[in-house]
Amino acid sequence: MELRINRRALIGLGIAGALTASSFVLLRAETGTASSHREAPMIAGDPRNDNTDVYAFVSPDKTGTVTLMANFIPFEEPNGGPNFYQFDVNSRYNIKIDSNGDAVPDVVYQWTFRNEDRRGNGTFLYNNGPITSLNDKNLLLRQRYKLTRSTAHGTRTLVANGVVAPSNTGPASMPDYGALRAQSIKTLPGGGKVFAGQSDEAFFADLRVFDLLYGGNLSEVGQDTLKGYNVHSLALQVPKDEIALKGDAKRNPVVGVWSTVDKWSPKGYVQVSRLGQPLVNEVVVPAGLKDAFNALSPHQDAGVPAVVKRVTNPEVPKLLAAIYGLKAPKTPRTDLVEIFLTGIAKANGPIKADLNSQSLNKDAGKLRPSEMLRLNMAIAPAATPNRLGVLAGDLQGFPNGRRLGDDVIDIALQAMAGAAQTGKLVDALASGDKVDGNDRPFGTTFPYIPLPGNTSVNAS
Repeated sequence: MELRINRRALIGLGIAGALTASSFVLLRAETGTASSHREAPMIAGDPRNDNTDVYAFVSPDKTGTVTLMANFIPFEEPNGGPNFYQFDVNSRYNIKIDSNGDAVPDVVYQWTFRNEDRRGNGTFLYNNGPITSLNDKNLLLRQRYKLTRSTAHGTRTLVANGVVAPSNTGPASMPDYGALRAQSIKTLPGGGKVFAGQSDEAFFADLRVFDLLYGGNLSEVGQDTLKGYNVHSLALQVPKDEIALKGDAKRNPVVGVWSTVDKWSPKGYVQVSRLGQPLVNEVVVPAGLKDAFNALSPHQDAGVPAVVKRVTNPEVPKLLAAIYGLKAPKTPRTDLVEIFLTGIAKANGPIKADLNSQSLNKDAGKLRPSEMLRLNMAIAPAATPNRLGVLAGDLQGFPNGRRLGDDVIDIALQAMAGAAQTGKLVDALASGDKVDGNDRPFGTTFPYIPLPGNTSVNAS
């Protein structure tokens, strides 16, 4: 049976935080730390720095590479002019990779942005005529970016002056938006590609989950709340060896992936967003800690009982029991620790492969439990992907990394309800939210995420 209870409002379990007393002194609300789809108070007022989703998967058409993606600016209404949407020029956007299991980044890809404003004070327009290329004089506001790659050996510039694909202002202004995107994709030295720009919101869900879990009786389902919205994407396609420990993906195929944003403040750059596993800060971290969580690095996700308890004794199964009468599995939930903090183990219910155990990395040391996506690059892309990923026998899917089509809430709810313990899906959750995929098809080549729409969300 399939699970279908929403994707972004109930997953989590990927967090354990070293939130000591001294941490709270450093992470007061004024630091503005938060992440995901408006799930924390401070970041809800700063959408350009709000990281909505992170993806990591072996590229289906170029299996010697991996694709890494982080999306920002939730709920972009396509007709949100005249200023439309852009990255924050006062921030550093990062995708980070841990290749040896110590929860400290070994490779960091970082984007910074600057504006080329051709408008001055003479017009309110974003463009004053049709745009047929990224260099078109009719495009009055253009963003450029610098991309660097940092390791223990230093930092090098991969792209010095890239151009961000603009917001899709409509068919009269941009009659061939696909051509604009194609022009914005740059080839990286040593192989790989990079893209920065607007995309379709690929996350699909019925967010009426917040009305007592779909109305308390699964009556409020079947509506893709995010249909029609756009986001801003940062995407990379890089050879596997570029992010593997010691540059050897065959010997060391497992990596951890997460994204952060550092925003400039009078005290210097401050981390204001952190995202790895979907929905961690949104529904696992209690309200009083949401603004603090995203200032932490994964290596701080150690063992404060008040937070670790959210994994070993999670809240969601209790809600399912209270609202739907579904019996909660016994605690402590070591199966969830394996899925969300350390990686999948062979004994973990229906999971038949040791996908994410850091022991797969021959050169790695001791694994430090932490919240991030973990991807085993040795698992080949599925010929027929299943949206329920590993729980449905598709070993390349979530929680082995995350693909665009993975139904992460359904997967996580099944796991929390006990599927990972029993080895079979929970029939009581089979109907779910009845939103089983994105409203627009994914592409077959990089960056895979659909082109941004230009039709109002209110259109009928």
